[in-house]
Amino acid sequence: MGWIGIATHEIGRFDPAGLGAHRGAAAQSLTGNAEAGTILIDTYLSPDARPQTLIGFARAGDAGGMLSLKVVPTGGIVLIDDLGGDVRHAALNHDLDGRSDQVRVRYSWDSSAPNGTLTLKHLSSGTIRRAPVPTGHPIALEDLRMLTRFPAHRIMDPDVGFVAVSDEVEPIGAMPGLTGAVPIATPRGDVPVARLKRGDTVLTATGDVVPILRAVRQTVPAFGSLRPVRLRAPFFGLRHDIVIAPHQRLVIGGSEVEYMFGTEAALVPARHLVNGSSAYHGTGPDLVTYHHLLLPEHQAIIAAGCPVESLYIGRLRRDREALAASPLAKLDPSRLPEHARPIWPVLKPFEARTLAMHRAA
Repeated sequence: MGWIGIATHEIGRFDPAGLGAHRGAAAQSLTGNAEAGTILIDTYLSPDARPQTLIGFARAGDAGGMLSLKVVPTGGIVLIDDLGGDVRHAALNHDLDGRSDQVRVRYSWDSSAPNGTLTLKHLSSGTIRRAPVPTGHPIALEDLRMLTRFPAHRIMDPDVGFVAVSDEVEPIGAMPGLTGAVPIATPRGDVPVARLKRGDTVLTATGDVVPILRAVRQTVPAFGSLRPVRLRAPFFGLRHDIVIAPHQRLVIGGSEVEYMFGTEAALVPARHLVNGSSAYHGTGPDLVTYHHLLLPEHQAIIAAGCPVESLYIGRLRRDREALAASPLAKLDPSRLPEHARPIWPVLKPFEARTLAMHRAA
């Protein structure tokens, strides 16, 4: 089914039929458990290394217990999952600090699998760290409803942007970044990315015709670091507005880039271009489906006149654990390409912001 609940410090929604189903399950109590699922937390780490309870709630069933995800001052994420005194525990170390460190923490469980996973993604660098968790306890749907709908029944640190819950083990890594309506240049004209499939061909920024190895899609909460960005025409070479993910990287070139960074072009995540005029955060439903195209090499493709990167997977095929957790999990590693390095240098956050301010001046 997928995402069934989401909470910020301002709103909370839950529907066991799935967010967007509008079946109105907020008022009544629920029976049944999520035997598998994901809790996703979008947050900043404390700049003064204070302890943080990212999320915590008591289990309401007869057995009792609790579940919490905490950041400890020594530099780690700690999970405690207690059901009637049967405790599951996992810790994931990190060496990040400072308010610039925005992260996504993900706990996934499957009561029929040997273990779950605790994952930390550092958004600026894109690095992902993971730690195994002993087979997780099922979580009552009623507990997930109370977590997302009723703030009095949870602890949520002020630095948390949102917490979302799914009744599936959601993928992580190799995340697509284009909404379905974004038109991509092909030999037969512009085609919405959602309509492209394996075996079709696209045009690169250099005019080459290349085949699509895989069309990838993923549905995520449209909040926080996943909230879509609208890029306005005629900025960035666009013929009309497009909506993309904050992590989607544009290919930006020109004399300014060459002068400032010593390269003909650079990759810039859309989040660093948001200024309220040429790029701003969009509004819409609770969920957004992002799409992308995996090509034999990392390439610049054309989206409504603007060059953007194709899906970059690095050396994912060499890491079986990371591949198994990604949207490409069902593919044969031997059939995946290897992207040794991005097609252009990726600007660091402060470099991207400097470039954006310089171009806006």
